[in-house]
Amino acid sequence: MKKLIKSGMVVIILLIAVSYLLNELSQSRTFQFFGGLVTSIETNEKVVALTFDDGPGVNTHEILDTLRRHDVKGTFYLTGYEIENAFDDASKIVQEGHEIGNHSYSHQRMVFKSPSFIKDEIDKTDELIRQIGYEGEITFRPPYGRRLVLLPYYLSKQDRKTIYMNIEPESYPEIAGDATKIENHVVENIEPGSIILLHVMYESRRESLNSVEGIINSLKEEGYKFVTISELLQYEIEE
Repeated sequence: MKKLIKSGMVVIILLIAVSYLLNELSQSRTFQFFGGLVTSIETNEKVVALTFDDGPGVNTHEILDTLRRHDVKGTFYLTGYEIENAFDDASKIVQEGHEIGNHSYSHQRMVFKSPSFIKDEIDKTDELIRQIGYEGEITFRPPYGRRLVLLPYYLSKQDRKTIYMNIEPESYPEIAGDATKIENHVVENIEPGSIILLHVMYESRRESLNSVEGIINSLKEEGYKFVTISELLQYEIEE
């Protein structure tokens, strides 16, 4: 009986260890089983990409107004479901000259999903992005940043990189609820080739939305130029 209990404990410990490892791998900023993973770009140029996840949402027009005032183009990672429900707003983002990325259709964690589910989520959203008039390259960012094997493999077969980020102020609860703290975090951590992630489409993210103008002003004062993800990739130093 004691041996059985010990064996059971060993199995439980191993399962916990494997679960922890898989969780860490699924959100790693430095490792991916297949394809390219982009968290930032190595460059000497003072360029930075401002990216927004989710939407279109209730604050679409407000963020577009802010970007227009400052002559900044961003990259919007939209979900297919929200494009369908706010088609005109999604089209407006394209009309304003911003880059559109694929953030899946339903915004589910794309880990332990079937190949057919992954294909459908990406392909359906790609088609919707074309329907709103976007003609440029469609990059992909996984929901919650999660991916393991099948998603990166599918993207690699399409020669598409996984776009991540290296500055994500909202991931810190003590920062996410204050626009000034969000701005300060970005400014303190910025470096050439950085990718900034913000969520601004919903009222629950009002402080993130309020931080955008300050981020733009502060980084421009430091000599930074805002570019889209596709443009940023062109700045990477070739080894």
